[in-house]
Amino acid sequence: MANMHKHPVRGLRGIDDALWTDFDGATKAACSDRSATLKAYMEWYVRREGAIPPERPPVK
Repeated sequence: MANMHKHPVRGLRGIDDALWTDFDGATKAACSDRSATLKAYMEWYVRREGAIPPERPPVK
């Protein structure tokens, strides 16, 4: 189907709009996006081989 995503959509609960917006800005400042940053963090957190924590954006 044309509108099917390659990967399933995962929902996150308990994240307020301000945090989600700030996180979006921070990931863009680090030349990334929310999905890539969360995936990198989760891989590092569960100790996947070769995983490193995502880069944090520069301090404003």
